[in-house]
Amino acid sequence: MIQKDLKEYLSDHIFQLISTVADERGVEAYVIGGYVRDIFLSRTSKDIDVVTVGSGIALAEAVAKKWVGGVHLAVFKNFGTAQLKKGDSEIEFVGARKESYQPDSRKPTVEKGTLKDDQNRRDFTINAMALCLNKNRFAELIDPFDGLKDLKAKIIRTPLNPDITFSDDPLRMMRAVRFAAQLNFDIAPETFEALSRNKERIEIISKERIVDELNKIVASPVPSKGFVLLERCGLLALIFPELSDLKGVEVKDGKGHKDNFYHTLKVLDNVAGKTDNLWLRWSAVFHDIAKPQTKRWDPVQGWTFHNHNFVGEKMISRIFKRMKFPQNDKMKYVQKMVLLHMRPIVLSEDEITDSAVRRLLFDAGDDIDDLMLLCEADITSKNKEKVKRFLTNFQLVRRKLKEIEEKDRIRNFQPPVTGEEIMEVFGLPPSREVGQIKTAIKDALLDGEIPNEHEAAYRFMLGYADKLGIKPVKK
Repeated sequence: MIQKDLKEYLSDHIFQLISTVADERGVEAYVIGGYVRDIFLSRTSKDIDVVTVGSGIALAEAVAKKWVGGVHLAVFKNFGTAQLKKGDSEIEFVGARKESYQPDSRKPTVEKGTLKDDQNRRDFTINAMALCLNKNRFAELIDPFDGLKDLKAKIIRTPLNPDITFSDDPLRMMRAVRFAAQLNFDIAPETFEALSRNKERIEIISKERIVDELNKIVASPVPSKGFVLLERCGLLALIFPELSDLKGVEVKDGKGHKDNFYHTLKVLDNVAGKTDNLWLRWSAVFHDIAKPQTKRWDPVQGWTFHNHNFVGEKMISRIFKRMKFPQNDKMKYVQKMVLLHMRPIVLSEDEITDSAVRRLLFDAGDDIDDLMLLCEADITSKNKEKVKRFLTNFQLVRRKLKEIEEKDRIRNFQPPVTGEEIMEVFGLPPSREVGQIKTAIKDALLDGEIPNEHEAAYRFMLGYADKLGIKPVKK
């Protein structure tokens, strides 16, 4: 890319404004990092990092004063940074600096520095490139570590000694893997070897930071790449041992099971090819998480993993808490997907009864389509005929789901007779009997014994309660 081309990428008024203000103040200013990298990757980037040799806050304040129409300015004095925000674009200003680290922290001691000092502290060569914003050198590329060459070769490499880079800030190890997954790059051999040597340093990084990087790996186009790299360098066993434990094949009497780690990654990639839904992708990661705990050898059946969906559903809350995943509806969604992921497969293998379909619709609710997508992604057999047969059967299940939903309105249905009405009719307090009657009505609806209507449910309630010896109160 020639100089003229780069000027075109800096034609936006914000770059012209920063250029003017920097020259008026007599300071050097550069756009640096991801924005520059993404120019060469032909990717759009809304976040702009500007480094100046001097005070980043002072430059930001001066730019804000000259911004026609006004702009939101946020100053973070403790970090020596400032941020301008206009619409969905953010420009962060920081003074060029050099850093030194203590072994027990990723928070550096910061001193004022030159552009070279600032580029030396960057994580990877592809993120260390800078474009000058001063008028006399406008759009000049400063690339001391051949980041452009690494971009063309699709290589992740650290600017300086990778052992120092990763030891100083171990989060960079996660970022190396994340960029490799996002960009479909390879990690340079010497950089990858340093990942393995320094993996234990990850213990000083907060769980929240690690999860943030894991989310970006899961959200990448082919997320399996990131998890394979994490496993190969030894990080996965430290940050997510349950997933690492899925790896391996045990053989007994000539019978082996599939490698559940690579099966899980295949399911994840299958889901990723169909949806951007982050938590459905995580459901794919977790769907077989309990297989190591439930693995048993049966002389007749071979290796079995009975109830791994039930055990897995119970494991999730503990794992989410330890890893600092959200403890909210996102966790409950993943739990539901893991718990139910075997149900459509069982349906597709047996006769598809209306009752079984109603119960699946009731239990899955609005997430039924996500569940079906996960189950179809779970068919990873190398036997093409087997895959074809399963997918054909899944189409039958889908058709039956649609028919039952249209006819019986079961998805997310609220029973026509509520617990409050049961208590009022029979003069009961909240009790086991009320729950019994309510459950019986639900089961009768799901089994097709009665239609999803109040009158039919009310009559059923009276008859069922009578069998229990419970009579309605007279009014």
